[in-house]
Amino acid sequence: MASASSGPSAVGVSSVDPGVSSGASSSASGIKRPMAPEVPCSSGMPIKKIGHRSVDSSGETTYKKTTSSALKGAIQLGITHTVGSLSTKPERDVLMQDFYVVESIFFPSEGSNLTPAHHYNDFRFKTYAPVAFRYFRELFGIRPDDYLYSLCSEPLIELCSSGASGSLFYVSSDDEFIIKTVQHKEAEFLQKLLPGYYMNLNQNPRTLLPKFYGLYCVQAGGKNIRIVVMNNLLPRSVKMHIKYDLKGSTYKRRASQKEREKPLPTFKDLDFLQDISDGLFLDADMYNALCKTLQRDCLVLQSFKIMDYSLLMSIHNIDYAQREPLGNEAQHSVDTRRPAPQKALYSTAMESIQGEARRGGTMETDDYMGGIPARNSKGERLLLYIGIIDILQSYRFIKKLEHSWKALVHDGDTVSVHRPGFYAERFQRFMCNTVFKKIPFQPSWKSLKLKTHSSPIEQKNSEDLEQDSAVSCDPKMSALPQQC
Repeated sequence: MASASSGPSAVGVSSVDPGVSSGASSSASGIKRPMAPEVPCSSGMPIKKIGHRSVDSSGETTYKKTTSSALKGAIQLGITHTVGSLSTKPERDVLMQDFYVVESIFFPSEGSNLTPAHHYNDFRFKTYAPVAFRYFRELFGIRPDDYLYSLCSEPLIELCSSGASGSLFYVSSDDEFIIKTVQHKEAEFLQKLLPGYYMNLNQNPRTLLPKFYGLYCVQAGGKNIRIVVMNNLLPRSVKMHIKYDLKGSTYKRRASQKEREKPLPTFKDLDFLQDISDGLFLDADMYNALCKTLQRDCLVLQSFKIMDYSLLMSIHNIDYAQREPLGNEAQHSVDTRRPAPQKALYSTAMESIQGEARRGGTMETDDYMGGIPARNSKGERLLLYIGIIDILQSYRFIKKLEHSWKALVHDGDTVSVHRPGFYAERFQRFMCNTVFKKIPFQPSWKSLKLKTHSSPIEQKNSEDLEQDSAVSCDPKMSALPQQC
């Protein structure tokens, strides 16, 4: 359907998008790993191109022939207008047709009666399902003025890391939101998911699935640049010592040499099995809450035939950080201030799972800056920042072909592209039996509150939790049956 108005300064509303052609240090595991924070892109980088993203020798990023600085400006102008326009509309229940509405407005460089003048080339800004996404933001406690202030009050910060597809990533100056460019098929799939996403969030806002706060499109230079606004899993104010992208697969699941040369590489499943072979130990109530959340989220993804998702996990080693020399901190320009309280509800890893967690376990839970407290096999204190990512992949025909081809040359049960049901089951099994484990109740675990020192009520709670854990540990599925 065409826009309701066709003039360059008019706001259009349609039901579909017509589109346009288009240095080493000890890690949390105790081994040698490069260590640095996620930093903004800097100059002096060689010219390189990944997908639609290219970076020249001066450090200037271009995406679909639009410079990053122009794209950031267009995003902020567009969001400022669409959020302001939405505030004039009365609040009401979300209707089915709200999921398919697309609003469009033209931003000429000289300005118009609806838009301000700017120094970028002319562009058009589209907002998908504005009423539905307003509801999602309200569900997570994000007020319109906070949303605008986070995204538009200061320049967006571009992150150097990009996906295999060459996506651009921006983070808001207050660390609250991530903006990511997505491909046409991913944006289209997210639109189709919205009714089910709405239903799932209503039933359970505590989830490790991505929190989507907005879907937009910048049309510039004859190209569509689609972006999604999400929660930020990895706060820059907390120094991360190692990062993993885990799928539960072993086929070609090792970080490449090129990836390892990055300041903060993203390691994979085989790297985790080598580095942290004993797994990460969580308090009993935390473990149960995490595994129950993973089980529930995987069931949702399976119902939508979604697969090839990952668990992104970044680890902050508290004990190692306390031993780090100050010079090393200054070298990496890490912001050591306490992170400001996040505006969005259920946005941290701890909040995402604690709907089912009970207090009074074996580890203190006073304040972990949003991370999930854990320990490695050495007993070192860790903070885990986790979330499920890359969920905009459906098991379409191309994926079936990819799996069939891989199965011919490798064990079909170990490749990452598999049917959604099997993928979900393997993902849960790997996370809850290999990656995450319960802290053993042994006297050798010093500085933990042991059962023998607990009150009778705490001992009773611990016994109840041990009985509850039977649900999370199935001997038939366990790679480590001695835990069950």
